[in-house]
Order: sequence, then C-alpha cells, then structure tokens
Amino acid sequence: MPSSPLRVAVVCMSNMNRSMEAHSVLMKKGFNVKSFGVGSCVRLPGRAGNLPVVYDFSTTYEQMSKDLLRKDGERYRSNGVLHVLGRNERIKPHPERFQECRDPFDVIFTCQESVYDRVVADLCTREQETCQPVHVINVDIDDTLEDATLGSLIICELCQGLQQADDMESSLAELLLAAEGKTGRSFLHTVCFY
Repeated sequence: MPSSPLRVAVVCMSNMNRSMEAHSVLMKKGFNVKSFGVGSCVRLPGRAGNLPVVYDFSTTYEQMSKDLLRKDGERYRSNGVLHVLGRNERIKPHPERFQECRDPFDVIFTCQESVYDRVVADLCTREQETCQPVHVINVDIDDTLEDATLGSLIICELCQGLQQADDMESSLAELLLAAEGKTGRSFLHTVCFY
C-alpha cells in the first residue's frame, strides 16, 4: 500500500462535465482529487448547436447558472446543464485551468486525446523541480452525461487499483491491460516529470 494518499487530477476541456463527474465520484471515495480544463475558456451548449455559450474560467458555477436561467431556464434545465452546474457548485466555486496549477500529482487522467496532448505538452514545457514522476493516462470519454458517469467509474476503478498497489510503477501496466480487457477501451499512457 502506498505510504501517502494518491494525488489525482482529472482533466477535460472545460472542467464542466467529464472531469467534474470523476471529481465527484473520486471525492466520495475519499481520494485526494482536483479537476481542471485545458481550453482557453469554458464552453457550454448554446441555443444553436454551433454557437456555444462561453465563459471565462474565473466565472463561478453559480454565476453561469444564473445567467443560463435568465437566458433560457427551461432549455438548460431539460438538457441537464443546470443539474451539472449544481453538482459542480457543491464541489468547488469555479472551473480551473490545468495550465495554471503547479500542484504535484501522482496520476493525471485526461478525458480525450486532444486534452491528453495538451496536458503532456504543458508538463514537458515546465521546469523540472523535483524530478518526481507523474503518470498521464487518457480515458476517452464522450462529452455526454451518460458517458461521463461510465468514464468516471473506470477512472475510479483504476485509482482504487493504484491505491492498493504495493508499487504503482510496476502495477500500472497490468491495471491498464486489465481495464482494457474489461471495458474494450484502449488507454494512452506516458510518464512526465515535475
């Protein structure tokens, strides 16, 4: 068993649906978890499919809810966005950008390949201070409420396996292989250093 709690980050594009669902699940299981987005801004579904509602990362989830209620409360209630914002509000005040965080993590889960690429690129450009390894693992999760729930359960199962492992380094490949067999998904994985 690792001597200290596993430090986990979950990253999606806007720190809204996928990363926050995993944050919620992992937090309830007692993990030391933070969640982030890597986009330049937060994008939510707009009235027209190709016109998102855009917010700055400093905008609180409460402010977003109030704004969407004012714009079209019924629409945002029926498509689940207000529910998501309510859940997020109970976890933390506002979305956060991964690029602005300097906290160390043992493992960082990303929710789509383009997010994985951005996280790895960001970590590679940072000055290495401690040379501590961080495992970056991509679990492809469609940006739907249903897939966010399923994806967060996969991430939670991987975290539980890593937390129970005597040696995370040697157990990770085996855990990922078992998860691939169980879920039919493949996982990208790399190690970066702080």
